[in-house]
Amino acid sequence: MLIGSSIIQCSVTYDKKAIVVNGHRRILLSGSIHYPRSTPEMWEDLIKKAKDGGLDVIDTYVFWNGHEPSPGIYNFEGRYDLVRFIKTVQEVGLYVHLRIGPYVCAEWNFGGFPVWLKYVPGISFRTDNGPFKDAMQGFTHKIVQMMKDHQFFASQGGPIILSQIENEFGPILKGSSDHSYVNWAAKMAVGLNTGVPWVMCKEDDAPDPIINTCNGFYCDYFTPNKPYKPTMWTEAWTGWFTLFGGTIRKRPVEDLAFGVTRFIQNGGSYINYYMYHGGTNFGRTAGGPFITTSYDYDAPIDEYGLVQEPKYSHLKQLHQAIKQCESALVSSDATVTKLGRYGEAHVFSAGKGSCAAFLSNYHMNAPAKVVFNKRQYTLPAWSTSILPDCENVVYNTATVVSKTSNVEMVPSGSVVYSVARYDEDIATYGDRGTITALGLLDQINVTRDTNDYLWYITSVDIKESESFLRGGKLPTLTVDSAGHAVHVFVNGHFYGSAFGTRENRKVSFSAPVNLRGGANRVALLSVAVGLPNDGPHFETWATGVVGSVALHGLDEGNKDLSRQKWTYQVGLRGEALNLISPTEASSVDWIKGSLAKQNKQPFTWYKAYFDSPSGNEPLALDLESMGKGQAWINGESLGRYWTAIAKGNCGSCNYAGPYRQANCQSGCGEPTQRWYHVPRSWLKPRGNLLVLFEELGGDISKVSVVKRSSVH
Repeated sequence: MLIGSSIIQCSVTYDKKAIVVNGHRRILLSGSIHYPRSTPEMWEDLIKKAKDGGLDVIDTYVFWNGHEPSPGIYNFEGRYDLVRFIKTVQEVGLYVHLRIGPYVCAEWNFGGFPVWLKYVPGISFRTDNGPFKDAMQGFTHKIVQMMKDHQFFASQGGPIILSQIENEFGPILKGSSDHSYVNWAAKMAVGLNTGVPWVMCKEDDAPDPIINTCNGFYCDYFTPNKPYKPTMWTEAWTGWFTLFGGTIRKRPVEDLAFGVTRFIQNGGSYINYYMYHGGTNFGRTAGGPFITTSYDYDAPIDEYGLVQEPKYSHLKQLHQAIKQCESALVSSDATVTKLGRYGEAHVFSAGKGSCAAFLSNYHMNAPAKVVFNKRQYTLPAWSTSILPDCENVVYNTATVVSKTSNVEMVPSGSVVYSVARYDEDIATYGDRGTITALGLLDQINVTRDTNDYLWYITSVDIKESESFLRGGKLPTLTVDSAGHAVHVFVNGHFYGSAFGTRENRKVSFSAPVNLRGGANRVALLSVAVGLPNDGPHFETWATGVVGSVALHGLDEGNKDLSRQKWTYQVGLRGEALNLISPTEASSVDWIKGSLAKQNKQPFTWYKAYFDSPSGNEPLALDLESMGKGQAWINGESLGRYWTAIAKGNCGSCNYAGPYRQANCQSGCGEPTQRWYHVPRSWLKPRGNLLVLFEELGGDISKVSVVKRSSVH
């Protein structure tokens, strides 16, 4: 570590009890903060709040697709300035766990893999496959060498005390080839000679000296695969991610704290909260698909950088209590005794009269009166009390003293002005930058994921003798797509849309269409809502209109359009015109004034301006009046928006009992996400350009900039 002007090298090893830093066993408390999910201007404040919350370590993935968007073309600027992020952690005085992966999952587009990787000849992701191993090793080596060049590893005096290779591979591990891949990855990582331990999460067969670790809502059941390895929890899930059309999932802090104490009392010595600050999926970074732009995750620090109470303070008090017990926890194994039918006492001793105790009540409904050390204690249901001296309770997981945050979105006083509209030019689709092929092509094979939008265009000849042309029943057009959404046009007329879900990515559209005799143009606008991020060989999963496209009810029967000639066009006319750019936004004839606000038609671009609100509160864009699309401010992408109404089972939420994602839902009947984070660092004092592309139809006159205010 850096002390004064001297670099102090740090020895990091491990034994069965803990990570050992400079010869001292440590109970280490960590929190995940992903640097691309916030802005560099936010990093120092987030990390200071993490330190004030009692953390020792900041945990982050390394996002390959953000750093190497094209082979050999690297990006370490702005939100991807990994060096600046780690320096900030170091300056604040915390350690780093660098989870290189380079597969990250993380509800991140394509699991963090760059899409170009899919097209390396002969490649097969995350297997004992030469092309994949060459690419993975190359990127891992680059990151490790960058960290070495900046003397970031603890062995060099830097803050990085742990690194991770691979990520949650165990659940998809099947055969001998998978085992050999795990062994190769471990050997490759250790061979990079970082001087700090490596971990593999959810990897029961992690070979020595790699430490296998646990991820989940609870990990008190977990033991490492060798008795000389420490018990580590790399992802203690603080909440859950959110899907467009789904509810908000929260995890009560009483239960999270109970999970942490159960892990500690069973020998755990490293805990990382996933997430401690979730942040925002800016741009097109959200994976899944259907993951919202907000990645708040019910974390102790919310999406905007404000502490969420009582979660933040209740965990801070837990961390203080654990640290009071540290010497006893790392010095001895627990002596466990029963306290009635549902209770247990875990007692640790550091010798010389030093003693710490964890008293737990596992009953989900009833408190328990127990006797310990000839004293009586009352334990609330589903809770643990911590006694750093085996006598006095300094903390109980179910006893929350912090007040709940009162968070409001309040008017900022900044009005949106100079509204103008540009109608996406549907008539000219297929006239620029196209390719033609027989049959339906996978969307990603065409777009290389440079764009969410792909036009599928074909022509259908209808005989003049068709009976529907003389008043008969109209034929029906059906479209089966692999996702994630499709908008259907025939002869320039919009006939409707269909959407998939995360549970059922297949999209089906069916509607009568009014055709004419002769040539008819069928155009399908396929829309991606983030590429898959997990599952076995997700790189092989199809996206776009790759099912059946057919006309039903013609005199000759059904007409299959799937195998005929199709024309493909990537992106929208407004994108080609670069309407999001502050310098290019005026390059077309916009419809201005009141007319711009009246037409709520789909497939419309809007631009407007606003001045930066006063103060320093976090800001958001209120898009409740819009439908689905994307938003930009001063050329920076806020992300995808979609005011899909949340469906689920909302009701009362009791902290007691095993937590599952569906336990504590809120927001039923409301837009899943209404507000979209606007970083203040993206703004200038006057004349900030807002651009929206609206797919479904919305009312821009009701869009506003709001402040996020939190009162505790």
